[in-house]
Amino acid sequence: MTVSRYACRLSVSVLAVGLLSSNAQAGGILIYEAGQEGNGLANAGAAALATDPSVLMSNPAGLTELKGTQISANGQLILGDIRFSRDSNNQFDGNEGGNALQYLPGASFFVSHQIDERSAVGFGMYGNFGLALDYDDDWAGRYFNQEAAVIGVSFQPTLAHKFTDDLSIGIGPRIMYAYYRNETAINNNLLGLRDSPDGQLEYKDTDVGAGINLGLLYRLSERTQIGLAYTSKIDLEFKDSPSVRKVDNPIINAALRRLDVDSLELDMSVPQTVLLSIAHDLSPQWKLLGSLGWQDWSQFGEIGVGVDANAADVTRTADRKYKDTWHASMGAQYQMTPRLRWSMGLGYDSSAVDDKDRTVDNPMGEAWRVATGVNYQIDEGLDVHAAYTLVWLGDMDVEQTKSRSGETLSGTYRNAALHILGGGATWRF
Repeated sequence: MTVSRYACRLSVSVLAVGLLSSNAQAGGILIYEAGQEGNGLANAGAAALATDPSVLMSNPAGLTELKGTQISANGQLILGDIRFSRDSNNQFDGNEGGNALQYLPGASFFVSHQIDERSAVGFGMYGNFGLALDYDDDWAGRYFNQEAAVIGVSFQPTLAHKFTDDLSIGIGPRIMYAYYRNETAINNNLLGLRDSPDGQLEYKDTDVGAGINLGLLYRLSERTQIGLAYTSKIDLEFKDSPSVRKVDNPIINAALRRLDVDSLELDMSVPQTVLLSIAHDLSPQWKLLGSLGWQDWSQFGEIGVGVDANAADVTRTADRKYKDTWHASMGAQYQMTPRLRWSMGLGYDSSAVDDKDRTVDNPMGEAWRVATGVNYQIDEGLDVHAAYTLVWLGDMDVEQTKSRSGETLSGTYRNAALHILGGGATWRF
């Protein structure tokens, strides 16, 4: 991370929870749900199952399995329950912040076209990375974070080719438009010099980054196929002159003047990922699915804005110990009738932080997914689908201390969860 001459020597911390143009999650884990039929599988079989053009997001090679021209339009609504509760070790006044992620809508669009028996092209617009948190302005953790948003929308043209009857390979350049915004309170009552309202720091910027999605799809037998997919990291750089308002504490103002306010650069990398999936036809009605994945969160970077001060100085603290995460999921599809298909899945993602390193600007933890959905064929050229996913984060303890002032915010996010409702339609021509 590069911090170029910034007024308060900012506290820099990661923000990656959900939202996106089409997806959101508290926990710092990439979200898999983009409104498509696969929502009901908790990511099981995502790189091996090609039922609509959204497969280009998880495995570009899957486009070779789609006939003719297909268009998929999807929407979703994420309902969050992310509530902080203070404990006896907390030293900050204020309320508990309310529900930091109440709801978040999203949408995605995919199209595929079969060039010939072996080649296909496609395009997708989707969001599978981001965050959106909004606490009460006067909550106990306001000096760490009040509001945060990291939003990434991806645009992906895709080409896939079937090199043999069993092996397909796909490639998709990925362009991401990203938006970052952060608001944090500044404590004007340092050393109890006066009884003044909080000041506020705001930082926002946009950037465009590029990466690539690669995929391989291989048919082991008439009933079994495997998929292997890789997404590269996407480097983003946000640079802005932060807005500092209503700071009337003489010590903080003096420190700001000494530091020569200019601008702040925040660099981050959207994590690279690897996903291995399998799909097996157990019978004409039942299909079994599974996935194993890795996400490189240790290279994500550090983003966030805040002020840490004592009587001697105003300083930056940036010690976020993120680590790589692992994903596992299993699921099944049941063809109940020639027109109606039922999906179900169970998934697990490890946490990108240990309990002792969790922060309120990104209250991440391990995540369990339970999902189900249905797909109904209205006629030969039109399918509709709907799905529900419960993302269970459970209890997440937080104990976060200002390094200079020594004050501690302490508490727990109890029974944290996300409810994701998704649906859409696929047209085939």
